[in-house]
Amino acid sequence: MHASKTYKVIGLMSGTSLDGLDIACCHFENKNNTWSFSIVKTQSIDYTSALKEQLKNTVHLEASKLLAFHNEYGNWLGEQAKNFIKKYTLEIDFIASHGHTVFHQPEIGLTHQIGSGQHLANSSNHKVICDFRTNDVALGGQGAPLVPIGDQLLFNEYDFCLNLGGISNISFDSKAQRMAYDISPANMLLNFICQKINLEYDQGGQLAKTGKINPQLLDLLNALEYYNLPFPKSLGYEWFAEKVIPIIDNTQDSVENLLHTSVVHIATQIANGIKNTQKSDSTLLITGGGAKNNFLIEMLQQKLTGFAKVVIPSVDSIDFKEALIFAFMGVLRDRNEINCLKSVTGALKDSSSGVTYYPN
Repeated sequence: MHASKTYKVIGLMSGTSLDGLDIACCHFENKNNTWSFSIVKTQSIDYTSALKEQLKNTVHLEASKLLAFHNEYGNWLGEQAKNFIKKYTLEIDFIASHGHTVFHQPEIGLTHQIGSGQHLANSSNHKVICDFRTNDVALGGQGAPLVPIGDQLLFNEYDFCLNLGGISNISFDSKAQRMAYDISPANMLLNFICQKINLEYDQGGQLAKTGKINPQLLDLLNALEYYNLPFPKSLGYEWFAEKVIPIIDNTQDSVENLLHTSVVHIATQIANGIKNTQKSDSTLLITGGGAKNNFLIEMLQQKLTGFAKVVIPSVDSIDFKEALIFAFMGVLRDRNEINCLKSVTGALKDSSSGVTYYPN
């Protein structure tokens, strides 16, 4: 048994939408087998256009250059963490880092997040726990999604936890097991369309709201084979580039209509996923950048009327939930407790995943 102790951890998260690095200093405590948490300090660091380009192009780098950048990015993460600790004079036990996903192809046994743990530990001068996905993939799992363990232990008052990041994913309890899967592309799709008019993203979904449905586009998107696959299942940028981008690029229509149709598509797929669980009268917690897309939330509320009540939490929980949960996964790893669920990833067994590095 572990004595009750407060863990002070920094969580680092960089998502597929490339909007920057999220840093959250979180405190966790376990009393009578129940976890509580507080988010103490947070910061988002936007990527410079140069770093954003580098991260975007990592997928095309030759091996030696990729490995060199993996180390360089690890140093950069360590510097950011060190500055953050100094700025707020924080006391911490360790840093838990998700890294930045470059390859996610579990069907060939591959997932790779850059941001070398050793370089991160050395440059921040703190213990680091990272690389949370590899072990699960080695055990035959998808290595994703990983957030459900946090949903289950930290946000268990909600029936469903929906994250609207680059990809939309959901988690919920079913037959005494946690279930979770990636539903559809979310901000990844909307931001891709916005880039056609040199816009980073559609603030509040204002442009999408002014558009109209393109029925052919909606049918093509809804007909994607992925939506009929059973879960566990997960999505990555490679799937989006291969299956979705060609559909968007071959559709001649205004950006407003493309956005409007895509929002309807995303809301439809999410609503289908929730309705298929047969749980009516539920509560749905929504976090991630997409929670600020008012038009997407409106569409979801419309499609879930009578099925689920939508709850949007405080800004810190919206923006930093993933950083919070990776910090929490670090705590579970440090205690050698399960932080990867086979019911979610399809692995051979539950595991305590993550690799620990000490500064030199």
